[in-house]
Amino acid sequence: MIKLPMIIGGKEVWKDEIIDVIFPYSQEKIGEAVKGSPEDVYQAIEKAKIGLEKLKKLTAYEKYKILLKVANLLESRKEEFARTITLETGKTIREARIEVDRAINTITFSAEEAKRIHGEYVHFDASPNGRGKKGFCYRVPAGIVSAITPFNFPVNLTAHKIAPSIAAGCPLILKPSERTPLSPIMLCQLFLEAGVPEEAVSVIPGFADVGQAMTTHPDVRVVSFTGSLKVGEIIAKQAGLKKIVMELGSNSAVIVDKTANLEIAAKKSVLGGFALAGQVCISVQRIFVHESVADVFEHLLKVEASKLKYGNPLEEDTDVGPVISISEVDRIETWINEAVMKGGKLALGGIQSKDRPIIPPTIVSEVPEESKLFYEEAFAPVVAVRRFKDIDEAIKLVNKTNYGLQVGVFTNDLKNAWKVIENADVGGVIINDIPTFRADNMPYGGVKGSGIGREGPKFAIEDYTEIKVVAFDLG
Repeated sequence: MIKLPMIIGGKEVWKDEIIDVIFPYSQEKIGEAVKGSPEDVYQAIEKAKIGLEKLKKLTAYEKYKILLKVANLLESRKEEFARTITLETGKTIREARIEVDRAINTITFSAEEAKRIHGEYVHFDASPNGRGKKGFCYRVPAGIVSAITPFNFPVNLTAHKIAPSIAAGCPLILKPSERTPLSPIMLCQLFLEAGVPEEAVSVIPGFADVGQAMTTHPDVRVVSFTGSLKVGEIIAKQAGLKKIVMELGSNSAVIVDKTANLEIAAKKSVLGGFALAGQVCISVQRIFVHESVADVFEHLLKVEASKLKYGNPLEEDTDVGPVISISEVDRIETWINEAVMKGGKLALGGIQSKDRPIIPPTIVSEVPEESKLFYEEAFAPVVAVRRFKDIDEAIKLVNKTNYGLQVGVFTNDLKNAWKVIENADVGGVIINDIPTFRADNMPYGGVKGSGIGREGPKFAIEDYTEIKVVAFDLG
């Protein structure tokens, strides 16, 4: 049993009220974290004001060294973190190890970017009234950052918020998902151990009241949220005059053109559709395949998906673990039934038991546009397949959703690839790979209902800083 406190201004705080943490696969309690309240948020904000002043005094080199030490500490405890991630989320132990490796990279990238927060010379004399003026602009910390993270990547998405924040010189208050508070608390303890000023780090597990206190407080300058579109819209309406960074999910598509390597497209689509039981914002959810190669591709897709082993995520050879809760099984069953009722065909898998949160890899073909599997975010190991006649129709299908995070395109036709690049309403176009691809240093984010701003240490730091301009009159 893992028992962890909340952290307010770097200090451990223990209270009687707790949040139970459940292993999704067995539904057994594996840990507990102290439950926070709005009053705890207010205390954390007062501490963060002190933390902001302390961070301002750190040199770029000192922040670099601290963050590098965090990465090294995490490396030394990789297996402990991976096992905790698996117990909290239900993702396979192999996937959890990959997440820890990615978090180490994210923190290392942030350490490097701490030394690259540049300004630039401003040509005031390009303006008619600028004669005799010389000057420059540079970046300064924006202020207190409130960060809210989801359950599916509790360590790496936490790293994506904390590490750039510290690199930028901003104190941070974190509310991890109530389902997965343990590994984020453990990670924040490493930041404190590495030498981040204690007042600059607070972790407050809790529910909507904690989130509301964090995002509406007037002394908070930046709100960074990863989660659902519904909650993101609520935060955007109530946050007030703040900088907002949001990654709100998607129902990412893959286009398989008639010139594509079908075997590679099928293998990668299975990887992207069923990794983490489909609970990734850029999971392959919709596959649009050219009608001339659709029969062959769908056969290859079913063959590859049938190879996957699903079940206990702690077993080394498991490919697909459980979804986060049994209620999700009920929801996705409803979505599958709706798609079939409206004309779709269950090609593989389907709900086999509602007693445990296990959904076998599922493929639904001929999915109609008016079904939730087409236009909403499934967040489950379910892939929807639909045929298209030409690339223009495929692009229209990709765009026929309120989301726009990333799209994958399998093609050997340069003109078709470029047409998707120019016309797909998304934040990222991945050619000859799946939309699930993400390098942790790239500008990652979406358009429309998929969010505002970009993650990736360099780009997050831009949101966590303000530009200050300096002008000298030398005339």
